[in-house]
Amino acid sequence: MKLGILFDLDGTLLSSLEDLMDSTNYALAQYGCPARSLEEIRTFVGNGARRLIALALPGKENDPPVDEVLATYQAYYPSHSQIKTRPYAGIVEALAEIQKKYPVAIVSNKPDMPVKQLCADYFPGVYALGEADGCPRKPAPDMLYKAMAEIGVDKCIYVGDSEVDVITAANAGAPCLSVLWGFRDRAEIEAEGGKHFCTEAKDMPAMLEQIAEEYYGK
Repeated sequence: MKLGILFDLDGTLLSSLEDLMDSTNYALAQYGCPARSLEEIRTFVGNGARRLIALALPGKENDPPVDEVLATYQAYYPSHSQIKTRPYAGIVEALAEIQKKYPVAIVSNKPDMPVKQLCADYFPGVYALGEADGCPRKPAPDMLYKAMAEIGVDKCIYVGDSEVDVITAANAGAPCLSVLWGFRDRAEIEAEGGKHFCTEAKDMPAMLEQIAEEYYGK
C-alpha cells in the first residue's frame, strides 16, 4: 500500500472567496443582475462553477441563461483569480512538511485551467486537477481516483473544508480531514459525517499521521 494526501483548493489551501465573489458579480452585472454578498457566495461555492452561477442568479423567470452567464464568468475569472487570493497562514509550510513523507495532489471542483494556473504559482510541482469533461466532479470519487493514479498511490486521506469533501472522501473509501478556516462551519461538516477537524495549519502534519495510523496502520 502507498498512501497519498489529496487536498481541496478553495477554502482549504487558498483564501479565494473575494476573487470568486468579484468575478461572479462581474458576470452578473453584465446581465443586469444584482450583486451577491461575500456570505452568499460562501454558501454557493463547492459544487463547481456552473452551480455557483446558477445559485447566484436572482431566481426569477427573466433570469439570463445560466450557461451565458457562466461563459462570461469563465472568460473573466482566470485573469482575475489572484487579485485577492492568497494561501492561508501556515499552509505553504505545512504542505512542505507533508511532502517530506507523502505524495500529494490537489483536487478541486473549480474549472481545470484556473486550478492549474493557481497551483503552478502557489504550489509549484504539485499535481493539480480541476473540473473537466470526462471526469465527474466531486462528490463523485472519480477525480480522487484519477489524482491517486497520477501520483502513484492506492490509498489516500482527503483534506477539505466542506461537506462536499467529506462525502467525496467517503465515496472514495477514504478518511477526510476537515479544516475549519474555510468556507463551511463545523456544524455543516459534521452534519454530513465529518469526524476529524483541524483548526490551524501547523497542526495538519501531525493530524494526518494520526489519521493514517487509525485508518491504515501507518
